[in-house]
Formats: sequence, structure tokens, C-alpha cells
Amino acid sequence: MNKMKGAASGAVLILLFSCAPLPPQSEEAFGTVCTINLYGAGSRSVYNEIFSRFREIEDRMSANKDGSEIDAVNAVAGIAPALVSEDVFEVVEASLRYAEDSDGAFDPSVGALVKLWGIGSDDARAPAQEEIDAALPLVNYRNVALDKAKRTIFLSEPGMTLDLGGVAKGYAADEAVKIIKKHGIQAALIDLGGNIFVYGKRNGKKTWRIGVQDPLGERNKALGVVEIEGDATLVTSGVYERFLEIDGRRYHHILSTRNGRPVDNGLLSTTIIAKTSMDADALSTAVFALGYEKGGALAVSRGVEAIFVFEDKTVRVTAGSLVRRAHFTLAGADYTLE
Repeated sequence: MNKMKGAASGAVLILLFSCAPLPPQSEEAFGTVCTINLYGAGSRSVYNEIFSRFREIEDRMSANKDGSEIDAVNAVAGIAPALVSEDVFEVVEASLRYAEDSDGAFDPSVGALVKLWGIGSDDARAPAQEEIDAALPLVNYRNVALDKAKRTIFLSEPGMTLDLGGVAKGYAADEAVKIIKKHGIQAALIDLGGNIFVYGKRNGKKTWRIGVQDPLGERNKALGVVEIEGDATLVTSGVYERFLEIDGRRYHHILSTRNGRPVDNGLLSTTIIAKTSMDADALSTAVFALGYEKGGALAVSRGVEAIFVFEDKTVRVTAGSLVRRAHFTLAGADYTLE
């Protein structure tokens, strides 16, 4: 029996959600429901400006939209460079840095594998080993050539496919913060399907309380709570967000660029706490794929916090540069903090 779970609301949830005179606005983007709360300080035009920017980013960066700039880059893989806009070039350039820092554990050229598995789509399946073996040579961030002067991207191998699904939502959250700052708004909550950004201070409170999803529990059940000051972001990657289930076996969507299969390293999820959401978005994937030792070292080197949840229900937290601004506590007795 096949059972497929699609795009989830993400891995983190807000536990305390203050009322605001002007209600939050939600719209669909990036394959999920995105919610912005400007705590009564923003006009409808500001909300509209933010969501318009989201649609622009999705239209340019989606690998699944015909006519997007990433679609155009992929269409001429191995043939010619493709001209892209400044923001697409910026995001691809940053993605290659994340790939270099993680030794390819995060790789924006993973699209061939993503399409092969199709997890999160109606076409999800477990491909044969021969198909995986054929797709793996097409996953290599070193074969993505950027020309900054001409603002072009060239995939050197026919069949290569860029996929910015691991960074686009993070980039969009950071862009929303820019708009919020421009309009002088003092406090805001951005929730892009679980990519959370808390900005400023609301209602005189010093900290925000954000729950980390229990990867084995029901939706919106938190295993622990992060208490953090504003101007920070939390993003979680885990085995429960999008998955395919075949005859009782679960295949999650975080694919190893080494063997082409879902990462299997004893982790259920990793949560990254950072200053920018694009950092948190990419690093949550990279750190999960690398595992506790290498992933933790990468998190510390990048000055971010990481919360690791293991299959044996133990939880470990790194001590990065945000440690004095973020405090994590377990919400119950189901997990053990080591």
C-alpha cells in the first residue's frame, strides 16, 4: 500500500500568538500556507507588498513552474548559459557557498534526484537502484558555473537540474523583513509553512516562545520550547515534513547526495536558530544530512544554534554564538535532553 504525505506546515510552530487589531494575513506560496502578523502596525498595502514579493520570488525560483528563471536554466543544461535576475543569481551564488561549506550535503543541483523520487507530489515513488545510479552523476554543485559580470548560470552537464527548494522560503522570509523594516513596523511574525522569523518585540514582551515540533507526535505538538529575543529565525528539517510510505516503510524527502536515498543517520529532525532565514533554511538541511558530529561542527562554525532530535528520543543542543539569546527547554517527559 502506498501512502504519501505532501507539503506540511513545517517543523516549528508559535506557541504564543498575541491578538492584533489588524488580523494576520495568510496566502498560499511556495507550496504551503504563509502567514504574516504585523501586530496591528501594518496596513493592507504592506501585507500586499510582502505577498507580492513572495509571488515574484516563487515565479522566478520555482523548479516546478514552467517559465520560471530556474526552469529556463534547467532547460539549457549542457547547452548554454541562461541570463537570470539579480535575486536568482544571488540565491544560487549563496546556495553554492552552502554546498561548499557542507561538502555537498546541501546541493542546489539535487533536482534530478528530487524529481526522481517526487516526494511531496502526486508522482511520489521509490525509484529503482538503476534510476538512482543514473541520476547521481547529475548532482554536483561544482558543475554549476556562474558569470557575475554577465549574470548568467550554466549547468555543464545535460540533464542537470537546479532546485532552490532548500533556500527559497528562507530568502523570502528575509525579503519580508526588509519590507517590514522599510515601513518602520516594530514587531512582526513571519511563518512560511514552518520557517519562522520573529522580528522586534511585541506588546512589551522581552522574548518570543516558539515550539519545536515533536517529529513523532501529532501536528502542533511541541517536544520543546525555544525562548528567544526578536530578530531571529528558526527552521526545522525532519523526516516527518514530507514523506512517502510504502508497505509500512517511510521514505522522507531529505535525500543524500552520496547515495541518492533518504538520509538515514539516526536523526529525526534538526532545528537551526540563526539571524537570517536563508542561512537557517539551507543549514537545517545540510546539518541534518551531515549528522550530529559533522553537522554540529558546521553549525558552530557558522555561528548558529542547532537542536538535534534523535530516533532514541534524546535531544542535543549546540552552543553557538546565539546561546545567550536563545534558551531551549523540553515541554514534557517524552524526550531526554543530553
